[in-house]
Amino acid sequence: MSDGKLGVLIHGAGWVSGEHIKAFNNNPHTEVVAISSRRLESCRQRAAEAGLENVAFYTDLDKALVHEGVDIVSVCTPQHLHAENVIAAAQAGKHIVIEKAIANTLEELTAMRDAVNQAKVKTVVSFVLRWNPLFETAKELIADDALGDIYFTEADYEHDIGSWWTGYEEGRQKKYGVSAMLVGGCHAVDAARWFAEKGRNEAAIPTEVFAYSGGCRKGREVEYDYFTNTWRKAPPLEYDDLEVLLVKYDNGAMSKVSVNFGCVMPYAFPIEIFGTKGTIRDNHLWSHKFPGQKDWITIPTVLPESADVTHHPFQRQMDHFVECILNDRESHCNLADAALSQEITFAALRCYETKQPVQLPMT
Repeated sequence: MSDGKLGVLIHGAGWVSGEHIKAFNNNPHTEVVAISSRRLESCRQRAAEAGLENVAFYTDLDKALVHEGVDIVSVCTPQHLHAENVIAAAQAGKHIVIEKAIANTLEELTAMRDAVNQAKVKTVVSFVLRWNPLFETAKELIADDALGDIYFTEADYEHDIGSWWTGYEEGRQKKYGVSAMLVGGCHAVDAARWFAEKGRNEAAIPTEVFAYSGGCRKGREVEYDYFTNTWRKAPPLEYDDLEVLLVKYDNGAMSKVSVNFGCVMPYAFPIEIFGTKGTIRDNHLWSHKFPGQKDWITIPTVLPESADVTHHPFQRQMDHFVECILNDRESHCNLADAALSQEITFAALRCYETKQPVQLPMT
C-alpha cells in the first residue's frame, strides 16, 4: 500500500480488463499501478482508454508481481492461463481477483485453492452477477423470508457466443474453452447456487449433478449474429453448444441450469426461484408478504439482460472486495466458495462420460 491506497496490477489486457481498471480507478482506496499482458501495445491501449498516467507496463508476470506497491492482482487473462497466474500471484502474497472461468480442470482448481490457502491472501471470483441489482434484490427478499424455504431454482445462460467476441478463437477450442458451461454457463450455475440458499451471504452446497449435452453448432462452420440478424461463416465450436444440468444441494433444494450457445435470439439470462411461500420469475414477484396480491409485482430494477461487460456490475464487485481486504474478512464469492460452482461444471463433464449421476465433492 502506497499513499494510503492499495496498488492494483491488471494482468491481461483484453475486453473485460477495461471494466476492472474503471472500477479500481473509481474506488477511493485503490490505484492501478501496473498493467501486464502478452503485448505491450495492449497495455498502453488500456491505460490510454482509462486516462492512466505513471503506470508501468509488463509482458512478464513475474516481473510485474514485484513492481513496487502492488497489493492486488486482477487476473483477466484467458481461462486456460488462470491457474498458473493465480498460483504465481498467491505465492507473491497478493490479493487476487479471478475472472471466470476459474480453471480448466479439477486438478488446476485444487492447486489454486492450495496456493491461496497457504498464502492466506484474499480472493474474489468474478461471478459478477451476484452484484447485479436484480440479484441483490432477490437475495434480500429470500433472506427476508418473502419466498419461504427455497426448494427449486432455475437459471439459463442463453447467448449465441461467436466470432464477434474477442476471445472466441481460444474460447471455441476444446483445449482452451473446454465446454460451453465453463466458458459462459458457469454464471448460471453460480446464480442457481446463490438463490438456493436463504442466507444473505451464502450459496447452497452441491451434492449431486446429472447432465445432458447436445445442440446444433458443434463442428458447423456457420454462426448466427444477432446484431445483424444474419448467419455467416465462422470457425466452429469444438464442443456441444447446449448443456442442461440438474443439481442437488445439501439443504434439500434442487436446480435446473442450462447454457445455450445455439439460440437464435438476443442474449438472455432468465431466472426462476421457487419457495414454500412465494416465487420470483425474473423481475416479477409473488409472495405471502402481500396477502391481497392479484397479479405479479414488478420489481423496478436492472436485469442481467446484456452480455456487454460495460453492463456488468464490476464496480459493486470491486468495492466489495476492497472492503473485504480493508476489514480482513472473506468475500462470499471467494475462491473457496466459487470453486463449488466450478466443480459442478466439471461434474457435468464426467457425467457425459459415465452416463451416471456424479457425487460432490469430487476432490
